Amino acid sequence: MNKPTNFSDLEKLHEEQLPIPKHKLHDWTHFAGLYAAEHVAATEFVIGATFVALGAKTMDIIIGLLIGNILAVLSWTLITSPIAVETRLSLYTYLKKIAGKKMSYLYDWANVLIFTVISAAMVTVSATAVRFAFDIPAQLNWYPTNIWFVLIVFMVGLVVVYVAIYGFNAVSEFSGICAPWLFTMFTSGALVLLPALSLSVLDKPLPGGWSEFIDLGNQSIWTGVNSDGQQGIGLLEVIGFGWAANTITHFGLIDMALLRFAKKKSYGLATSTGMLFGHYIAWIAAGIMGAGAAVILGKTIVELDPGDVAYYALGWSGFVIVIVAGWTTAITNLYRAGLAAQAIFTSFSRRNTTMVVGIAMVIIACFPFVFSQILPLLTYAGLLVVPVGAIVFAEHQLFPRIGYTRYWSKYQDYLHSLPAVASWGLGLVFGFGLNYLDVMSFFYLFIPTWFFTIIVYTFLAGRYGAKKAYPQAKAKEKEFNQLVNDYHQKLAAEEPIAQKDRSFFTKTLKIVAVTALGITLVLAAKVLLGSKTENDYLINRETFYFYGFICTITYFVTAYWAMRRNKRKSGT
Repeated sequence: MNKPTNFSDLEKLHEEQLPIPKHKLHDWTHFAGLYAAEHVAATEFVIGATFVALGAKTMDIIIGLLIGNILAVLSWTLITSPIAVETRLSLYTYLKKIAGKKMSYLYDWANVLIFTVISAAMVTVSATAVRFAFDIPAQLNWYPTNIWFVLIVFMVGLVVVYVAIYGFNAVSEFSGICAPWLFTMFTSGALVLLPALSLSVLDKPLPGGWSEFIDLGNQSIWTGVNSDGQQGIGLLEVIGFGWAANTITHFGLIDMALLRFAKKKSYGLATSTGMLFGHYIAWIAAGIMGAGAAVILGKTIVELDPGDVAYYALGWSGFVIVIVAGWTTAITNLYRAGLAAQAIFTSFSRRNTTMVVGIAMVIIACFPFVFSQILPLLTYAGLLVVPVGAIVFAEHQLFPRIGYTRYWSKYQDYLHSLPAVASWGLGLVFGFGLNYLDVMSFFYLFIPTWFFTIIVYTFLAGRYGAKKAYPQAKAKEKEFNQLVNDYHQKLAAEEPIAQKDRSFFTKTLKIVAVTALGITLVLAAKVLLGSKTENDYLINRETFYFYGFICTITYFVTAYWAMRRNKRKSGT
């Protein structure tokens, strides 16, 4: 009789420190909803205005963003997803096997800071909508000037913390509910405010065709002239912007934390819901909404905050979209920050570290400067983490192909890998040095930095021991992996079988939710296509505001109700 396997050492570890077991993997729909909700965010209003301020042209926006976002989807699919699925680990855990504890410790702290600040910025954006609804003054200083604004930030932030502490399932469920509505509302907002622009420029509510639409865009939105009155960015810069906007998560491999739950490597393609809808349609829609709201208010688009734009595009639903869009992005980023913090404080659970980081996030969100500096933060953060992504890519994908040993530093029991530390430092010097010398567009700096770091790390690792074989250490690694696999099989056998609620009532709730979205789009289309005069436009817009808000309430009530019934049925 075989002796029962002893899993006591594994049971002492938190689940984030081990690969994701097979029974906890998800299909592509989870990732489609997750990425859709994260990347249709409140900051899209800001980025829509940024392209206007940078002086892009209409056709450059339409073509450039499409190409740039397709390149981003391919980056997730070809670079991030394969490593995540093969290891089933977050980058924070996997990096320890490659670079050792000391470098991982420093890198994890950098990620805690980055993602906490990004999450805080999203909460601040959401709070602007509530501020607008209650006529609280705009927060224009780097510090808060109104106690009610601070209270609003705390209320909005608590929702983010509450969802994030419950982990990946809670994040994906929340995102799955919000994503279809966010798509609908961004599209509707553009349809509702396009006639305001057309009336201002063309003296009629609807452009006569594609050429008139392009002329309208060139005259009133993407004019080709930046905020300083100079010639703006061109097609290559727009492509680079779209590709580089999420460098931190694809080339930087941060999204191993999410894609480690994917059943297949091809699920990296599910990021297309976020890129082609969020960073393509939503950025274009945000530009149209911002320009339309600017016409109505008699201001320039760069003077408006997301609350202003959303209200004039969507009425009361506009307040909801800024709040919800801020929530969905903040929750995902706080989840990442909590994972990074747990990798540092391994004796604490991810829930505890997420809660502590969440409290810090809420405090930071009270300071509006975070929101105003979000774009520089994202671009510089991307350049900071890309060298680390290159190191991990080289060790995981390149080393086995050239005869080097994967995890060689771990096999030597190094607390830190000198080649990894040196490569990270040299990669930063190289990337920021290129930026200082201004030899190429900032948006493309991540590409030469990534290749440079791979070359340097491969060379140094070969000098320090990566060429050796380590047969005994490899055998122990294989034995440990088998033990983990057996442990996961034990957990899977103890896991209750999930069942979906296929009752008539639940199906009815889902149908009502989808119908509410359809009615919203029909009402928005009527504003665009059914307004022959300015008076018709104003009447149709008010009708959309009223019934669109009713549809918003209907959708969230029925979609959430259906989700809860499914969870009760599955016992989760």
